Amino acid sequence: MAELNTGDSGGGKKGSKKVRSKKSNAKVDLTAMVDLAFLLITFFMLTTSLSKPQSMDLALPDKNKEDEPEDKIKVDQKRTLTIILGKDNKVKWFHGLLDTPEPGGSPTDAVYGKNGIRKEILKRVESVEEYCKTRPNYKKGDGLIVIIKPTKKATYRNLVDILDEMAICDVPTYAIVNDITPEEQKLVDEMNK
Repeated sequence: MAELNTGDSGGGKKGSKKVRSKKSNAKVDLTAMVDLAFLLITFFMLTTSLSKPQSMDLALPDKNKEDEPEDKIKVDQKRTLTIILGKDNKVKWFHGLLDTPEPGGSPTDAVYGKNGIRKEILKRVESVEEYCKTRPNYKKGDGLIVIIKPTKKATYRNLVDILDEMAICDVPTYAIVNDITPEEQKLVDEMNK
């Protein structure tokens, strides 16, 4: 049992001639307070929410069997934006196909941040939405498709930065692809010089 002693026993000073009766020590039982403290700790531990991990949803394709052919999906080139991540925080992007880019979408260098790649993505998101609204078979959710192609020299941080830009710009569809065509490899070699 937890106790709290509050001092000496009663009685007079040594050497005094008055005789006093001895008083017993005043004791305070702390058992109830200790029980209450543990109940409060338990209550707050069970009712508070711990910090939740921040994660981004990432959909991965199913593993294809070797004998099954891949289905090729045809996408309107006016809706695609390709971003190539190089070494030393370098970024190159183009709108449409590399050999026939959309107007104003030829391969261009960019930097990370709101005045760099984000500005270009936002501009393309708006223009593609306007384009899709003019199409007869337009569905909600149709919009810009971003293809992110990190090179072997790109850093993980660059990939996370680009994924953050996708979330900030509300890009409806984006994919990480590791297939770099020979034409794109020329751009990468030029970018890494």
